[in-house]
Amino acid sequence: MGCKNPFAPSFDQTDGSASSVISDQKTIDGVFQNFQYAYAVKDTSIYGNLLTGDFTFIYRDYDQGFDVSWGRDEDMKTTYGLFENAQQLDLIWNNIVLSVEDSLSANIVRGFNLTITFNPTDVIRLDGRVNLLLNRTSVDSKWQITKWIDESNF
Repeated sequence: MGCKNPFAPSFDQTDGSASSVISDQKTIDGVFQNFQYAYAVKDTSIYGNLLTGDFTFIYRDYDQGFDVSWGRDEDMKTTYGLFENAQQLDLIWNNIVLSVEDSLSANIVRGFNLTITFNPTDVIRLDGRVNLLLNRTSVDSKWQITKWIDESNF
């Protein structure tokens, strides 16, 4: 007689076909799908796989009048805080405004809508653009984000 432990579920043995929710990131669209999914399920491990080790995030501090940047570690801490404090995150990717790519690098500028629900009476709606630089080491490897420039006006 066998026993299945509900606290140690078996590994997903699917082949990564269309039924899988997570993309293999071998396409740029796969990066955007995984990004959206990571926000939807608030999963920092999925989000972390999107970023290179030398990742940089840049945004404009309009109150101070200059750009602020941080690296991967601070971005992961910030994203973890967002994921922990939000009840729900709804990210919608809009039209691609700019797409310049070759086989190993890409620059994608794309609009987005993000709704952050902290609680039923505290909901923030953001609209903006991301300017992403992506790279991969070979045509068979996955795309990852090396730089995210936030082009939003908030």
